Amino acid sequence: MSKCNDIDLKRWRDYSDVLTDSLWLIDRRDKTGAHDGSYHGNFVPQVPHQLFTRYTKQGDWILDGFMGSGTSLIEAQRMGRNSIGIELQRSVADEARQRIDSERRQEIRAEVLVGDSRSIDLTTELKRLGIDAVQFVILHPPYWDIINFSDSADDLSNAATLEEFMASFGRVIDNTTSVLERDRYCALVIGDKYANGRVIPLGFECMNAFLERGFLLKGIVVKNIGETKGKAHDQNLWRYRSLQGGFYIFKHEYVFVFQK
Repeated sequence: MSKCNDIDLKRWRDYSDVLTDSLWLIDRRDKTGAHDGSYHGNFVPQVPHQLFTRYTKQGDWILDGFMGSGTSLIEAQRMGRNSIGIELQRSVADEARQRIDSERRQEIRAEVLVGDSRSIDLTTELKRLGIDAVQFVILHPPYWDIINFSDSADDLSNAATLEEFMASFGRVIDNTTSVLERDRYCALVIGDKYANGRVIPLGFECMNAFLERGFLLKGIVVKNIGETKGKAHDQNLWRYRSLQGGFYIFKHEYVFVFQK
């Protein structure tokens, strides 16, 4: 692996907090400081923390194509990384910006962009920031229509079909990774979907979208999911539905790591 992090391999035993196994069991989310778990669908901060530790260095630039509540940007500035977040909804972006600014570090930049990750002009945005490329891309898209995040037709959660969702997500990959430095890494955090009596392997559909574009698959991590808001008070009901329908209740999602 190229030197893309600050880990000193001469002291590798000192990094016991860095996960190297493909199963991540995280019992509770980090809720310290600006981190807030109230936004639907946001991931636990420990996920970007682990990825940024392994695949970025202090001073690097990280691009989050689905910023949401700003989890990645908060974690990036805590770790001394610069960051750019793209969010489709201005109200969500404004709230995230306030949360990010509450932990602002003067020497670290965190840029919030309102726009569509499929088409926003990232080359111009990077030129405005005085950089040529980013060193890491993280994507945590909607899991298709499991949660509808807005009424916008541009929102991937409003895609009418799987084919439409995948076409839009492919455009996000193309646009965001066009500014990723060669040989550097990107990560996709995604889960699957159950509908019409079958599992829709959304995670692997999205993984294949990267592979079709020539990215190298470096890792598949399975991360546990705690009780979701929608299921927290209906465990017996979901267990009954599982036994009745012959399916298993999702308790995991994937973290795919790719190299450009």
